Amino acid sequence: MALILPVEDKTPVWGENCFIAPNATIVGDVVMGHECSIWFNAVIRGDVNSIRLGNRVNVQDGAVLHATFQKTRTVVGNNVSIGHNAIVHGCTVHDDVLIGMGAIVMDNAVVHSRTIIAAGAVVLEGTVCEGASIYAGVPAKKVKDLPEHLLEGEIQRIANNYLRYSAWFSSVNEAERAGGNAGSPQV
Repeated sequence: MALILPVEDKTPVWGENCFIAPNATIVGDVVMGHECSIWFNAVIRGDVNSIRLGNRVNVQDGAVLHATFQKTRTVVGNNVSIGHNAIVHGCTVHDDVLIGMGAIVMDNAVVHSRTIIAAGAVVLEGTVCEGASIYAGVPAKKVKDLPEHLLEGEIQRIANNYLRYSAWFSSVNEAERAGGNAGSPQV
C-alpha cells in the first residue's frame, strides 16, 4: 500500500486519472495535476516545503522529489517525465521536459520548456537551462539545441507512454483506493 501521509496538517492532493504505485511514498504539501503517475519506489516529500506537479507528469521508479526547508520549493510544469532514480530537489522545471534516468537537478535550478536533461547529468544549484536544449554531463552543460524531432520523438512519446502504462495497473492504483482526493487541485 502506498504511503500517503499528512505533515503539519498538509495532505497530498491529486487530480483526476492519476496513478500511484502501491509502494510509492507521497507526504505533506504535495499537489499534483491530472493524469500524473507516481511509479514504484518513487518518493515525493513535501515535508519541508511545497511540491507542485502540473498535468501529465510521470515520476518514474525510484525517483525522489524534495525541497529545502525555508529556502526552495519544487515546481514541475505540465507534460514532464522524471526518469528512473532521478533527483529533483528545490528547483523549477517548466513544461515539456525530460529529466533522464539518474539525473540530479539541484536547488534554485531552472529547466526551461522543451529541454532534455540527459541521463546521469547533474544540474548544479542555481543553474538556468535554456529552453529547447539538451544538457548533459557533470556539471550539466548545454550540448546542443533540441531538434524538433526529439520533442515529438522523445519528450512527447515518453509522456504518452506513461499514460498508457498507468492504465495497465488500474487494479493496484492507490490514487483510486485512497478516494476522496481526486478533484481539481490548485497547482
